[in-house]
Amino acid sequence: MRLTPRSSEHRSLRSRFTFYGVSLNLKTLCVTRLHAMAMNLLLEPAVRVNARSLSLWVVLLLLASAIAVLAATAAMPAAYSWRAHSISESAAQGLQHAWIARLAFVCFGSAVLTLSIRMRPVWARGTYWMHLVFAAAMLGTAAFSHRPWISGVPFDEFEDFLHSVTATGMGFAFCFGVVARFMQRSRSELLARSLDVFTVAVATAMPLISALYPSNGGLIQRAMFLIAYVWYGKEALDPRSAASRRQ
Repeated sequence: MRLTPRSSEHRSLRSRFTFYGVSLNLKTLCVTRLHAMAMNLLLEPAVRVNARSLSLWVVLLLLASAIAVLAATAAMPAAYSWRAHSISESAAQGLQHAWIARLAFVCFGSAVLTLSIRMRPVWARGTYWMHLVFAAAMLGTAAFSHRPWISGVPFDEFEDFLHSVTATGMGFAFCFGVVARFMQRSRSELLARSLDVFTVAVATAMPLISALYPSNGGLIQRAMFLIAYVWYGKEALDPRSAASRRQ
């Protein structure tokens, strides 16, 4: 049968509509699938983070903090003495390169915050909350800077006051948190309990030693930071702590 021009045109239009219909269905299907994937991504429970990964992040953040402390000291002017001046003074207001020491505080606070979340099933409530306070105070110490040790540089006295509050709170929270952890440990954890006693003794004595020997105040504070790094690092990597559960 011979097709007339009109019937040929009708068949062409029908084929075109069929093609557009298939394309529209494919687009609708793709949009529907993408919408379902997006909703599943948003509404499904979050994937549980591996505890070992969190411990690794804690150690890396502690190392980053220690490196930043050393870098901040190296970036200070010649008049800065790492033996006499504190880490906070390398993060002082109006000081060039002060961001490096502030970054050290941020890394340290973030490490302890991550560790507190990681150890929540292990630590007693007192330990958990005290180290959360320590993390918050450390981050606050980064946010509120010390007055400049260079004379003639303008500064905000209230910010310096807030820095003193957070720094003091940080010290008390650390000591109470370590004592709470000591009380929770079993007698078989001799090495960990000995480190707790040593850490609290040093943390208690160092402010008094700094007052007696102000020319070595920076050295004493850096030694205290080193001990704190070791204590938190051991908590993050200690297999006993990872395996135990709070009663």
